[in-house]
Amino acid sequence: MASSAVIPVSEYLQTTYRPDRDYVDGELKARNVGEQPHAHVQIIVGGIFRQMRLEWGVRPLTEQRVQVGPTRYRIPDICVLRNTDPKDAIVAFPPMLCIEILSADQALRDVRDRVDDYIAMGVKNNWVIDPWKRLGYYAGADGFTAIQDGLLKIHGTPIEISLSGVFAELDES
Repeated sequence: MASSAVIPVSEYLQTTYRPDRDYVDGELKARNVGEQPHAHVQIIVGGIFRQMRLEWGVRPLTEQRVQVGPTRYRIPDICVLRNTDPKDAIVAFPPMLCIEILSADQALRDVRDRVDDYIAMGVKNNWVIDPWKRLGYYAGADGFTAIQDGLLKIHGTPIEISLSGVFAELDES
């Protein structure tokens, strides 16, 4: 739930929320988390990036605050930085990739504002994974494009993740 009172940025940055909240122009915004399929896909995909971090030259982070604008902070389910990116407490530059994982009651339109914020800050690669419908999407300024070949990729890099592999691992538990 969103808070109705306007909260200063400084207060947001000095407060620990459980779970953490997005901050959008003075308002706290709840994030959808807490279901096993969501959490499991998050750890599976994060684990792939962690395992491949040296080969791919990346640093995956979960639940990382990203400053997408002067008064806007989003917390992607997973953000992937380049190994050469700064290690600041809060990411204030465009990550290589932001990943959102849908919860049971979410639709693509529910993450549109989040993706728009990532795009506005300069994030060129945005993925959305739906563990309920077993689908993946590229998210861009002109909308969502369903993955046709079953592979989430970042073009021009060796980064490639098989959606069927992610969902097979999800089914193992």
